[in-house]
Amino acid sequence: MKLYFLRHGQADWPDWDRPDDERPLTKKGKKETRRVANLLCDLGVKPAIILSSPLPRAFQTARIAARRLGIELREEADLGKEFSLPRLRKLISECHGEDLMVVGHEPNFSAVVKQLTGGRVEMAKAGVACLELNAPKGGGTILWVVTPKIAKTFAK
Repeated sequence: MKLYFLRHGQADWPDWDRPDDERPLTKKGKKETRRVANLLCDLGVKPAIILSSPLPRAFQTARIAARRLGIELREEADLGKEFSLPRLRKLISECHGEDLMVVGHEPNFSAVVKQLTGGRVEMAKAGVACLELNAPKGGGTILWVVTPKIAKTFAK
């Protein structure tokens, strides 16, 4: 099973005066996410479903990827700020071994990737990591990591 971790795009608003949980993507965040989604499409990435954190910046990122890849998108509360390996295992068990993309936040994504693989990654905003999982309860291997800068070099 392949598992894709897609971190939300840039949502840094210097004069933001509302709750952090309400921050949407910036113009740059949308652009970088589109580039990454285009590259994922070119690579033939086709998970069965995309599950997203309910926070606006993550859900907007997921919506861009879902539209470009032509994949169903579902909001998933377990991908919010309290995301953890046990919550991921629950989501994986519901997917019955099909490839899955999850969209969410740091530092949780990097921590879960390390727990699964032993590898250290720092997920860039709008970055994606692809893991090959050995079994739902087993570990995995990092196959590749793509950042927006890498996606930009392949942009058409």
